[in-house]
Amino acid sequence: MRYLIFVFFLLNLPDAAAQESDSVKTIAPVTVQAFQQKKEGATAVVHRVTYEPPSSKGSLVTALNTIAGVRMEERSPGSYRINIRGSSLRSPFGVRNVKVYWGGIPLTDPGGNTYFNQLAFNNFNSITVFKGPASSMYGAGTGGLILTEPKTETKSGLGLEYFTGNYNARHILADGNWKKDNYINTVTYAHDQSDGYRAQSAMQRNNFSWNTRMKWNGRELMASVLFSDLYYQTPGALTLKEYRQDPRAARPKAGAFPGAEQVNAAIWQKNITAGVTHKQKFGIYWSNTTTGYGSYALVKNSAVRNFEQRMEPHFGGRTVFDFEKKWGPYNLQWSTGAEAQQGYSAIRVSDNKNGKPDTLQTDDDVTIGTYSIFTQGMLSWKSWSYTAGISLNRSRLVFSRLNEYPVTEQVFRYNNEMAPRFTVLKKFEVADLLATVSRGFSPPTVAEVLPSTTIINPDLKAEHGWNYELTAKKALLNGQLRLEATGFYFNLSQALVQRRDSSGADYFTNAGRIRQKGLELYANYTHFFETGMADYFTAEANYAHSHFKYIDFLRTTQNYSGNWVPGVPMNTWNAQLDLVLKRGIYTDVNYYTASSVFLNDANGEKAPAYHLLGVKLGYRRQVHAVQVNIYAGADNLLNETYSLGNDINAAGGRYYNAAPLRNYYLGAAIRLQKN
Repeated sequence: MRYLIFVFFLLNLPDAAAQESDSVKTIAPVTVQAFQQKKEGATAVVHRVTYEPPSSKGSLVTALNTIAGVRMEERSPGSYRINIRGSSLRSPFGVRNVKVYWGGIPLTDPGGNTYFNQLAFNNFNSITVFKGPASSMYGAGTGGLILTEPKTETKSGLGLEYFTGNYNARHILADGNWKKDNYINTVTYAHDQSDGYRAQSAMQRNNFSWNTRMKWNGRELMASVLFSDLYYQTPGALTLKEYRQDPRAARPKAGAFPGAEQVNAAIWQKNITAGVTHKQKFGIYWSNTTTGYGSYALVKNSAVRNFEQRMEPHFGGRTVFDFEKKWGPYNLQWSTGAEAQQGYSAIRVSDNKNGKPDTLQTDDDVTIGTYSIFTQGMLSWKSWSYTAGISLNRSRLVFSRLNEYPVTEQVFRYNNEMAPRFTVLKKFEVADLLATVSRGFSPPTVAEVLPSTTIINPDLKAEHGWNYELTAKKALLNGQLRLEATGFYFNLSQALVQRRDSSGADYFTNAGRIRQKGLELYANYTHFFETGMADYFTAEANYAHSHFKYIDFLRTTQNYSGNWVPGVPMNTWNAQLDLVLKRGIYTDVNYYTASSVFLNDANGEKAPAYHLLGVKLGYRRQVHAVQVNIYAGADNLLNETYSLGNDINAAGGRYYNAAPLRNYYLGAAIRLQKN
């Protein structure tokens, strides 16, 4: 078990009352609280705190790919996929089998899908990633957990940032923060647009968020709203021949199927989420955190095969009671609670006539209900910590196809699945050792039971498995050097695997057993300079080795047993160098490489390895209450031609989605902050 957090904004910038302040001299401590455990070392590894991400703020891909074992892909601007230890097997696009929260509010709907692309860069201060099953506290899932914290400032102020780049990319980030006594109010706005590297890959997004927080008499009340209006074109995947001839082309007409440009292949997506969280202490030892929320998604998808329209309202809540008591050398933390979600979706699929819905194909109503009841405790004393937790999970899907008479219901139940988790931490002089055993359980999502083929699959089963991990952590040189190594073994049964037909429509099947073995390494060195021109220097490296294979996978006459799991590079490596000078000049260098990946279950075709290099140079200065930041950078300096977000198991060999070649960006930001 481990958490990796990186923070994109440093909130405690120095005040300058009557003089200039060159740079930050200290890195503020960061508290990570997940699984309701507050004991540092037992739950989290806090990585570096920086002013800037290692690349343009127009995309989170580079930033998330700095985490070993995490792989974010972008088939085209706005079309994301997140892979945590192989979880992209279930994600032809979007984010599935990974639970995502925004300030405690679930962004993952009860059907198992997450519109991660609704988030803009200034919607959060930090991202925490948990790798492996998180079911003991966060419901069903085997892929992992992402916790994002809404943007808040410690003082009143206003911020505005504009940056631009190749392919007519333009971005605006704005925020305002008002604080008075125990009341904080934060509003953000973001506008992102780009013509895209490929034909039929333009995007535009407008995003708004509001967060307020009040504290009184040991209580805290938080209210949040997140709204996103997104349009992005989907160019479609290319065959190897098409990819080599013109990687910037959109999918052409093929047989009976029109080309992506002919039908204006695109997605129109509107999301709004609102929630309220109340925290209260009861006496000395007890506290409660309760969240209630509602969400609505309206999605239109003009695809080569059809035109899909979805309305997806859902609501839910989460409550957790925490108990903490210390006596002598002993400390007990215990949490118990429940989370429930309910959704009602209307999904209409029609023929696509030149980018417009035509003759109705299917009309489905879907009712989705899930709940999880959980409890977990941690006992620690001296150099030992023990954690044990378990959850009981249930989900129910009901499909009604309204255009077929008589209308009947198809009911899918996944009941009473237990998901335990155990950890033991021992702090030795040589290193801290953390051992974890956990079980994950993940039922099929609505999009898997009812994929884009529009054929309901009643045979899909939930995937489940046991995960075993051992992590060693060590701090050297008075904490300047931090080292971490994690080995894991995940034996997954009934693994859900995505496939594609000739039109590009996806469908799913259970693949028997998958054995996932891996090694993840992390190192960070930070040095502050008392004298000279340099303020501080940071070097960081992340490495992941993924040995993922099918153990038994029979499909009709085909036997994939013993084959490598497609879509997951065996080796990835990332290195970052950051140098900040006392006069405000800073530079970031980021390098990322991924080995070749198999593109189908038969292991018949591979996408080659690639190497990415990015550089950013900036100047930041604060005078009194005004802070200015000017920067320029370049991504893919080596000008690699590569595919980021391959379509796995695609019929006809349509695997490739080309990523941009060498590209540049330039930006400026100003912040006015009350002293």
